[in-house]
Amino acid sequence: MQPPREYLNDAAVFRKEVLQWIEEENLWNIWVPKAFGGLECSLSDGLKTLQALARLDGSLGWTVTLCSGANFFIGNLRPEVAQEVFAQSAILGGSGGMFGTAEKEGDAYRLNGTWRYATGAPYLTHFTLNAKIIENGVELKNEDGTLKFLSFVIPATEVTIIEDWQTMGLKASATHSFEVNDVVVHERFSFIYNQFYHPQTVFKIHFSVFADLTLWVNYIGMADHFMEESAKIVSTDRIDSLASVIRSANQEVAEIVQTVDELIDSQKSFTGSLIKEVHGVASASVKKLSEAIINLYPMVGIKGSKEDHILNQIFRDYFTATQHHIFTKGEKVL
Repeated sequence: MQPPREYLNDAAVFRKEVLQWIEEENLWNIWVPKAFGGLECSLSDGLKTLQALARLDGSLGWTVTLCSGANFFIGNLRPEVAQEVFAQSAILGGSGGMFGTAEKEGDAYRLNGTWRYATGAPYLTHFTLNAKIIENGVELKNEDGTLKFLSFVIPATEVTIIEDWQTMGLKASATHSFEVNDVVVHERFSFIYNQFYHPQTVFKIHFSVFADLTLWVNYIGMADHFMEESAKIVSTDRIDSLASVIRSANQEVAEIVQTVDELIDSQKSFTGSLIKEVHGVASASVKKLSEAIINLYPMVGIKGSKEDHILNQIFRDYFTATQHHIFTKGEKVL
């Protein structure tokens, strides 16, 4: 993997050379089956790729992670729909928030709403979104009283991007909002998380576990990059604490991946306790990484405060990424 380092910077969007390289390496399709033109990576190999990208550049790793994670939804699409969406190069992305409605009209739905935090918005060919289901003017509910919703995939041509991503880091991820007005989409372009139509092993992983792991390796990769650059300025003993946390994080990821593989091989289900445990371990790890970076930051001197220095960019990228709702209790973001 030889990425175009000279084209990675702190700009608001990726340069065309970066996007071309991602396309050539087929990185949007890390998890997509080979039958649809993807790499069909194993969980272990895919995570290693994402971590390597995040170590190179935060925006690069984050954008490929979230967009390839959206392309992962090919597993939730019926084969004929997947073939239609992925007939040409497809880059999916969108929002996990419930920011709109889907009003049922026969065998179709009328979509309306404004969804926030669509990573890679300017690069996408299709947007994914969650919408509350309305039928005959009434919001439908599940048996447990929660609102009924479906996820949808629609062409980027049906979407209006709202350029409101103004953060201190992950700038080129261009995680803008988007608006959908009276777009009618056939029900076949709806899908349900964890309901899969394809046999590949990766689609047997519970989506919450998959999401935790793919984001977690981004934090590890960025932390590793911060340590590498810090080592050029400070003595080795000063980076030992961060190095130790990174080693532990890598070991924990490897152990969880092994557990997931064994669970799938034995054809067992993901229990609620396991899903909760994975999230707990990942969250605790990210907290330790954050603390170790904060403790190291004052030691790098004024260079760490200069906006044009790589350490400053990594710091800003990392702590922008940590605001993802999976690892916070605040507003749902990214």
